[in-house]
Amino acid sequence: MDDQNKNLILATALSFGVILIWFTLFPPPEAVEDPNAPAITEQSADASTPAAAPSTSGADTASTAATNAEPTDAADAPRLEIATDRVSGSISLLGGRIDDLKLNDYRETLDDGSPIVTLLSPNGEPNAYYALYGWAPGAGLNLDQVPGSNTLWSVESGEVLTADAPLTLSWDNGAGLTFRRTISVDDNYMFSIDQSVENTGAGSVSLAPYGVLARYGQPEDLKNFFILHEGMVSMADGELAEIDYDDMTDFTFDQREGAPAEVTQVETNGWTGFTDHYWMATLIPAPGQGFKSVAKYDANRDIYQTEAVMRTLTVAEGETATTSSQLFAGAKEWATIRAYQNEGGVEGFVESIDWGWFAFLTKPIFALLHWLNVQIGNMGWAIIGLTVILKIIVFPLAYKSYASMAKMKELQPQMEKLKEAAGDDRQKMQQSMMELYKKEKVNPAAGCLPILIQIPIFFSLYKVIFVTLELRHAPWLGWITDLSAPDPSSIFNLFGLLPFGIPELGFFEILSLGILPILLGISMWLQQKLNPAPTDPTQQMIFAWMPWVFMFMLGSFASGLVVYWITNNVITFIQQYAIMRHHGYKPDVFGNIKSSFKKKPKKDAK
Repeated sequence: MDDQNKNLILATALSFGVILIWFTLFPPPEAVEDPNAPAITEQSADASTPAAAPSTSGADTASTAATNAEPTDAADAPRLEIATDRVSGSISLLGGRIDDLKLNDYRETLDDGSPIVTLLSPNGEPNAYYALYGWAPGAGLNLDQVPGSNTLWSVESGEVLTADAPLTLSWDNGAGLTFRRTISVDDNYMFSIDQSVENTGAGSVSLAPYGVLARYGQPEDLKNFFILHEGMVSMADGELAEIDYDDMTDFTFDQREGAPAEVTQVETNGWTGFTDHYWMATLIPAPGQGFKSVAKYDANRDIYQTEAVMRTLTVAEGETATTSSQLFAGAKEWATIRAYQNEGGVEGFVESIDWGWFAFLTKPIFALLHWLNVQIGNMGWAIIGLTVILKIIVFPLAYKSYASMAKMKELQPQMEKLKEAAGDDRQKMQQSMMELYKKEKVNPAAGCLPILIQIPIFFSLYKVIFVTLELRHAPWLGWITDLSAPDPSSIFNLFGLLPFGIPELGFFEILSLGILPILLGISMWLQQKLNPAPTDPTQQMIFAWMPWVFMFMLGSFASGLVVYWITNNVITFIQQYAIMRHHGYKPDVFGNIKSSFKKKPKKDAK
């Protein structure tokens, strides 16, 4: 086997290896459910520094000291309804928690009657997940003198929270302090929380407002896929931080010891929260307002928690102090999040979408794809339009590559003569080849340019299709009802013509090819037929198997990615054919197809 064959086999093996490793899925762990996990409580803080972060310790008996008559179970507390076009749910008056929220525009699956996606759920339910606001006491105040997780609020105004009607809650601590909380929501997913404290007592008080997101156990639908971040996400003065749930366990918090916890002091702008594949909840202090961003984990009760603790306020006798913040709780729609960043002043908010290491490619690719989808009205045709535009952009390099390949075809007879003249002298043959290339001004490596360009574009588009919400449940045509999922058709039931479903095959489901993967294999095979089969048997075998290997490998990928690959192959075929004809080489496609089906003559036995 000569060096060219070895290099070809090695390159092929490495290409397959890279794709397999890159797209290997890791099975998700079992979700942990703890419906009896305790409510979040606060610990005191010194007036000269920002308030200490609230804790989740059940050992702190002050968690129930707010009042002796209050219920401690969220299910027993009265609620106020949330009703907008895009979200629905309720707010518990116990702690004033935003702990019941559904996303009206999204369902869990495409099945008829599939339930609406639930984002937040109250304590006591599996995988409880909620937002809680309160005040941490400073010097001169006790925990029972500030509202916390078990404070039962009264309704001062409002009955149902809508985009046009806010709610105002109030609580009097009986010691000269009256706390109010006004909650409003916009037409999308942004809640605004205005907290105030009125001091009618004797002397000044110090206290610090805070917001908490508490999550009991890891989400049930955790993907655990290494190209997707799920877990804590935060922005601190322009610096993005992403911490997986498994890594958050390093911040196991002990109330008795008070540490460790991941603490970041934000000077001006930032936000912190939890991100899922398609959904997110984020605490957003007012722009320009410094705060302490805290991440912690309670191993005893399996609680993941992120906090925004604002600076301590001193409220003099007869004065009122007010602080404002926001809570994003909804779908990670690119246009919506981008509007909050550009128009709402939430710095770096679009970074909450996991663009990955190749953000310089994934961001513009998605922006163009989103624009095409808006113009066309169908994400499948938008992907095809994106492919056409990308091919136009890289056409100058592709032209040079295909022109070089055509020139190489013209030199094939001379190369065969040089090979015969050199015999077994490989060094002489290589020197003669190099002289021929130099004389004819041909670069044999130019044929690799389209592949080198295609690889980062392919990976970036895969990232975009997998990560962005806009591809979720996006239909194309006919049987393709979700471009983010594999082709649902199967060769085992003749693509739906036979009266039974697709069998469960486990690992061997890769054999259950759909229509799109088959079209992909055919398009790659036809692209090969622009050139005669290699004379070398090893190269001939590799090229013969490659389209069908890729057909099975990519068959389980998202339909949108397979649509892109098929379109790319078709355009490449047209471009290569036209360029070869332009340079005087006429590809005999049908002749090459016929020759590939001819039986090879057997070698005479010696």
